Amino acid sequence: MLSKKYILITLFSLCILNFSCTKDFEEINTDPNRISQISPGSLLNPVIYDAAGFNTLRADAFTFDIMQVALPYPSVAGGVHRYDISENAGNSTWNTYYRLLSNVKEMLTASEKAKDVNYQAVALTLNAWIYSNITDCFGDIPMEEASRGEEGIFKPKFNTQQEVYTKILADLEKANTLYDPTKPMIYATDILFANNITAWRKFTNSLRLRLLLRVSKRTEMGSFAKMVAIFNDATANPIFTNLNDGAVLKLNGLTPTVSPWGRAIDFTSFRATGGFFIDNLNSFNDPRRAKWNSFSRTVTGASTNTYQGIPSGYSPNDPAPNFQPSNFNIALATAPMISLVMTYAEVEFIRAELAQRGVITADAKLAYEKGVKAAVEQWGAVLPIDYFTNATTTASTNYNGTLQRIMLQKYYALFFTDYQQWFEYRRTGLPVLPKNAGMLNNQILPVRFRFPTTVSSNNRDNYLKAVESMGADDINTKLWWEK
Repeated sequence: MLSKKYILITLFSLCILNFSCTKDFEEINTDPNRISQISPGSLLNPVIYDAAGFNTLRADAFTFDIMQVALPYPSVAGGVHRYDISENAGNSTWNTYYRLLSNVKEMLTASEKAKDVNYQAVALTLNAWIYSNITDCFGDIPMEEASRGEEGIFKPKFNTQQEVYTKILADLEKANTLYDPTKPMIYATDILFANNITAWRKFTNSLRLRLLLRVSKRTEMGSFAKMVAIFNDATANPIFTNLNDGAVLKLNGLTPTVSPWGRAIDFTSFRATGGFFIDNLNSFNDPRRAKWNSFSRTVTGASTNTYQGIPSGYSPNDPAPNFQPSNFNIALATAPMISLVMTYAEVEFIRAELAQRGVITADAKLAYEKGVKAAVEQWGAVLPIDYFTNATTTASTNYNGTLQRIMLQKYYALFFTDYQQWFEYRRTGLPVLPKNAGMLNNQILPVRFRFPTTVSSNNRDNYLKAVESMGADDINTKLWWEK
């Protein structure tokens, strides 16, 4: 039997040992090869790639169908192209964007600690880009209290869409003043602009134009005066001015810039080009057809050497066509490929619209034609010299002084640019899309996603306040900037 003296010595020794271990525990167990504080540059490329890749996939999976670019084929019932929008249609958008916004918040915090003004400006720009997309998909959303779980905020309050836009537009304005080309971006080489600070600044201001135009119906935002100021002072507010300026992510197929499709064949399986989309390109005699689409085929599989689509929202009772419709080219989803964030062509169409409406002093026709040319060349095609004057196409390609003509070509310029075709249609009602017998929702194009069920159940009180503010959690509830 152990003596009391032995037990006391043992306990004392254990106490000394425990004190010694805990005293230097943190120092001994610190990994010298592990970065103790995150750098803003380490988050930049993953955010750019994940956001651009996700947006490319969503353009394919949602925007194409709702905007009559493409549709699943054959399609026996339902589907986005028939305006059959499920309760969960926006779930991946909500979850992905908020995950990315959490990373952007970390980037901003790290750049502020490092006093790196360029990364601050980039983080504010990325934050505005992602928040604009999520609010335009849903309406009122958590922003001020979002991504604050470490502070114990697990049920964030919603901000109105007006509050969201006021904040992100102010952030973009601030970002424009922060960029400093004398202080290089030292943490990493970004995959979008290769650390070109001037290019980042042009993206910031071009994005401001997009978002100011988006909310231009709301006179309280003063959009027109701010856009005039941007266009009138290129030194203070540089924007995209040529094809090489656009925010276009080039995916070369080497990690980390690989195609967002795990299997490119999934991009073309069981689908067809939309009739509205291809019919206009046929009327334009447009060189992008060959870049984007395959020829249709006879029932025996022979090429027709023509491009033919299928009407979106067609009735399942309609007889099957006597041809196999055109499809997308698999090259669009195979690296090397591009993922569009915002293009120079879009800036020219913004300029054309503002000139057409008399907001700015500019040549609307010239801006329109520059926008079309850039949109064609973006895809490696060559604009025919007679594109705007050919007697067989002039009725649909020349500038005729109308917003309808500008928006029809802008529709094609926004091909594969996340949700932008859908957003711009909701802003203008253009281009005029055909209605077909199989369309549901009283043939009314839906204007938003429903909130995810996880939000409506786990953040119930704030969800109900947001719904009351907006009117209803419904696919037909118009958002603040649409009214």
